[in-house]
Amino acid sequence: MAGRDDTHDIEAITRSRIRALRHAQGWSLDDLAARCNLSASTISRIETGKRTMSIDVLVALARGLDVDVGTLLDVPVDDEVVIRPTPTRRDGATVWHLSQPTSRTVVTKMRLEPAARRRPPKLHPGNDWFFVLSGRVRLELGGRELVVAAGEAAEFSTMTPHAFDAIDEPAEILMVFDADGRRAHLHPGDR
Repeated sequence: MAGRDDTHDIEAITRSRIRALRHAQGWSLDDLAARCNLSASTISRIETGKRTMSIDVLVALARGLDVDVGTLLDVPVDDEVVIRPTPTRRDGATVWHLSQPTSRTVVTKMRLEPAARRRPPKLHPGNDWFFVLSGRVRLELGGRELVVAAGEAAEFSTMTPHAFDAIDEPAEILMVFDADGRRAHLHPGDR
C-alpha cells in the first residue's frame, strides 16, 4: 500500500507533467483552459499544488492535452534499463523484443527468412515503421510491390492491406509498433 510520501511523489510528478505538456504545446493557462473547460486559475492552482486533483479534473486535463489519464499518472519504476533480448521464433521470423514489456511503443528486431510462399496481406488499425538493417524486403502494400533495401525505411498506414518478406536471402529489420501494431503483430506468447 502506498504511503503518504509515495502519494505526494505521484502528485508532484503528475503536476509537473501537466505543466511540461502544456509548455511543450506552447499553450498558456488560458489556452489549456479553453481546451478542457476549466478555468485558468484552477489549472494554475493544480500545477502549483494549491489545489487537489480529482478524477474528473484529471480526465478533463488529459483530454485537453491530447493524452490519456495513464500518461499523466505514469510513475517511473526502478526497472532495469538494460534490456537483454532473447529470440523467439514464429511464422518464419526470429524476433527480439528491444523495449520493456510495459512500453507504449514496441521496438523489435526481426530476422526474416525467404519463404516459398508469400504471406497474405493483412490490414489492421495503426501504423508500421521498419528499417532494413541487412538484406532486402519485399513490401506488398495495397496491390503495389516495393523493394526496401538495407539502409532504407518504410512507414505506412496499416489500414492498407500489407505483407512483407525477405527476398532471396535472410533480411534483418528494426520495427516500431504503436499499441495497435503490438496487438496485430505480436502474439500473447511473444513477450
